[in-house]
Amino acid sequence: MLAFAEPHSAFAQAQDPTTGGDGGRIIRVTTLAKDGPGSLKAAIDAKGKRTVVFEVGGVIDLGRSVLEIDEPYLTIAGQTAPSPGITIVRGGIDLKGHDVKISHIRVMTGVDGQPHLSGWEADAFSTVAAHNVVIEHCSFFWAIDENMSTSGPRFNGKDVKEWRANTSHDVLFRENLAAEGLANASHPKGEHSKGSLVHDNTTGIVFYRNLWAHNLERSPLVKGGAQVLMINNMIYDPGHRAVHYNLMNLEWTGHPYVTGEITAVGNVMRAGNSTAQGLPFLTLGGDGDLAWFSKDNINVDRWGNPAPMFGRYGVTKAKVVESSQPLASLDGYKITPAADLETDLLQTVGARPWDRSADEIRVLFFVAEGRGEVIDDEKVVGGYPHLAETRAAFVDKDWNLGTMTPKSGHYPGDHTGAQEKLSSRDQAMRK
Repeated sequence: MLAFAEPHSAFAQAQDPTTGGDGGRIIRVTTLAKDGPGSLKAAIDAKGKRTVVFEVGGVIDLGRSVLEIDEPYLTIAGQTAPSPGITIVRGGIDLKGHDVKISHIRVMTGVDGQPHLSGWEADAFSTVAAHNVVIEHCSFFWAIDENMSTSGPRFNGKDVKEWRANTSHDVLFRENLAAEGLANASHPKGEHSKGSLVHDNTTGIVFYRNLWAHNLERSPLVKGGAQVLMINNMIYDPGHRAVHYNLMNLEWTGHPYVTGEITAVGNVMRAGNSTAQGLPFLTLGGDGDLAWFSKDNINVDRWGNPAPMFGRYGVTKAKVVESSQPLASLDGYKITPAADLETDLLQTVGARPWDRSADEIRVLFFVAEGRGEVIDDEKVVGGYPHLAETRAAFVDKDWNLGTMTPKSGHYPGDHTGAQEKLSSRDQAMRK
């Protein structure tokens, strides 16, 4: 049995950019309705320092709308929900505030039957000019735009310092699963299976121990002047691009170029069924230069053979400026050797590793087995989950409220042994 008594502490040595609503009042979610008294939305919209816990488990259907977070000093603790946890469908989350922590939530956006190019284009999750944010142990599926992004205005202010202060900054993505961005769905631009967008001039963006799987592009895309640290992430079955950098002249007209920065340590990329032959780990597009530090990163094809580390799209003067030293601090991070990462990561990534959903199990097993592909519609893999509502009281004294971990060491829905999704026939054969 895996031990999950401390889901954050095992890999959270570096200082997080926020403690969210820790130490504030407890707000209980008691309904799966998308709004109204007792809803997640009501808890999010409340003012003041607060921690959101759940006395209900199941599916919150947003009905093709987006849940917006504006009020700061918020912790959403999905680990407190009774099994099967909290799954948000037919929508996404836009985080516009600051000092927010979100843990153990599933978001499954989906095309929901909307016509091709019709304009439904939600992210599963994105920050919008937010700062001091921790997103950890969440699962993001079937986005129409990006699965897991950080965004905001490019040029809000009179100089680079103000641009960076007025867009998203100091955002940590840790132990998340971002999978199966939908390709030819309802996005008005057409194909749009995308993992993560790191928008122009965002800074202090950290991807630590995340898994991107079956996204055609953007795992992640780092835009002009952004500063990103990538440690111990895995990219499986990227389609046309994996990590890429692009300061686009068409978007920077009238503004001086700013060199972007990526520090990449101990990451693994493995090709899958949707991956273009010979796809590099990093590709460079656009006009702006990229400062780049790389150490112990691995890229292999479907058969484990070494694949290129660098390529480019576009005939421009942009260049990669390799650094001999990390461009962001590595202090405090536990760094696993890339050769040991895959097995280690698949055990812990995503929401509620002790209580997996059927789609999480499917994707993780497909990653381990070298299967799966980029998809256009959630119906191809079974569609939205239909989970029965469950209820259980949240008892304050049973939890360490500072870390939102159970004093018993066992989370709601804690399973023992391997979590496989077995048919009735398979279950009978294993008895």
